[in-house]
Amino acid sequence: MAPRAQTGSGRLSRGLLLLWALLGTGLCHTSAEAEGFSQDARTSPPVAVFNWTAQLVEETYTNITQKCWEFFVDLMRNVTASELCEWKVISRPYSLLQACLEGWADHLRYSYPNALAEQYIFQSHHRYFHNCTLEHQVYFDPPEDVLLAMIIAPICLIPFLVTLVIWRSKDGKAQP
Repeated sequence: MAPRAQTGSGRLSRGLLLLWALLGTGLCHTSAEAEGFSQDARTSPPVAVFNWTAQLVEETYTNITQKCWEFFVDLMRNVTASELCEWKVISRPYSLLQACLEGWADHLRYSYPNALAEQYIFQSHHRYFHNCTLEHQVYFDPPEDVLLAMIIAPICLIPFLVTLVIWRSKDGKAQP
């Protein structure tokens, strides 16, 4: 589980306050294109930007993701136990959690997906969706030989039907 930043009631965490202060003063403008940014693995380490250290970026992202999680938990309080597995009900909170995690990672130029975001996604599944099962039958592709027969049959049938139509139309007799 990700470390929790302890904050007082109504106070912003130190990392958020620093972020907003730097954004407000214009100290952390970046160029239009980040050079050398690549993501070799599914979860790569953070990339330091804004002349921040990687540790400061990670601390800031950790604090922000905690707020994303708290917002998600608050939204999920409105969902009843019987509605937890209904996508129409949970799609908004779940999508907002994902968008929050991804959006802030993008804003901070912190790689996404990352281990912290994955932890929150897994935590949401473990806490809210662990009892959800598929109620509908899952359909699979037919076996390869059946699929091949279903593809070849119409292909072979079309030239035969075209030949039959042409042959019947050359009969010369008027059709009633």
